[in-house]
Amino acid sequence: MAKKRGQGIAAIIYGTGYGNGFPDVSSATVEIHDDGSATVHTGAVDCGQGSDTTLIQIAAQELGVSTENITLITGDTDSTPDAGTTAATRQTYASGNAVLRAVRVAKQKLLQYGASVLGVNTPEGLEMVKGVVSVKGYPQKQMSVAELAFQARFSGVRLLGEGTFVTHTTEVDPDTGQGAPYWPYAFGTQIVEVEVDTKTGKVDIIKAIASHDVGKAINPQNVRGQIAGAVAQGIGYALMEEVNLGEGRINNPNFSQYLLPTSMDMAEIEPLIVESDEPTGPYGAKGIGEPAMLPTAPAILNAIYDAVGIRLNSLPATPEKVLDLLVSKQE
Repeated sequence: MAKKRGQGIAAIIYGTGYGNGFPDVSSATVEIHDDGSATVHTGAVDCGQGSDTTLIQIAAQELGVSTENITLITGDTDSTPDAGTTAATRQTYASGNAVLRAVRVAKQKLLQYGASVLGVNTPEGLEMVKGVVSVKGYPQKQMSVAELAFQARFSGVRLLGEGTFVTHTTEVDPDTGQGAPYWPYAFGTQIVEVEVDTKTGKVDIIKAIASHDVGKAINPQNVRGQIAGAVAQGIGYALMEEVNLGEGRINNPNFSQYLLPTSMDMAEIEPLIVESDEPTGPYGAKGIGEPAMLPTAPAILNAIYDAVGIRLNSLPATPEKVLDLLVSKQE
């Protein structure tokens, strides 16, 4: 047969954040307005991965209001506090925690005022659900968040909150190798089925199953999109993308020579979300941005080996490389 199929598997562990004791800090501020809406300021920049949506969801969940009541302002160096770079799969974890802390500070001020208005001894006697502040165990005694915030404002109470989160890592001791260089860790496993054309060396991806531990999936649709997009990048990394350098110059500086996968190159991708509840994350969440790309290439190489018995030690696995190894194997 000219075409042979094989399956490959690869698993990864990935430390999120800057790591190895380097200061990894995110900050956010929030203000609850007279109408019960809130504005969140953070330096976290959404590069397309969906962090804006996630941060809005975190703020809305903690305030007990709909996402439409949250305004998020990001990436404005004139008005937003530093939230670190959008890198290292850290924004959901680090900035999500910062936003959650800021919201809780503002929320506590509102509940502190609400306790006096609703006649309970402490804010712990109140709860905020679906835009309503009510007395625990006596839900008939309640006020809307908007009404309570309006009264607080006219009583001179500013419902402002600020939150800063620092990831907990320590530098690895160069002598003993001991330390906690990252936290938290992401885990993932992918299985890929390929078809190898033994006459041309061309490798086609038939199906990829990608299972990833994300802590808590705050937005499952977003997470599945992240995983699928990462697998697509991994396919390009494994089979096509290569920077051709010569004497310090890039010899393939355009997309007619530097090939990227298109929809025609994609396989069936099945993202599987594993929820483990990270205790230090916002509502148990961890990041998924970079980890989902890491197992794809090794899984593909293992699948090629399973199909035709050749082991590639360099990327990408172009038809020329695959065919050369197949010919060498037959000699």
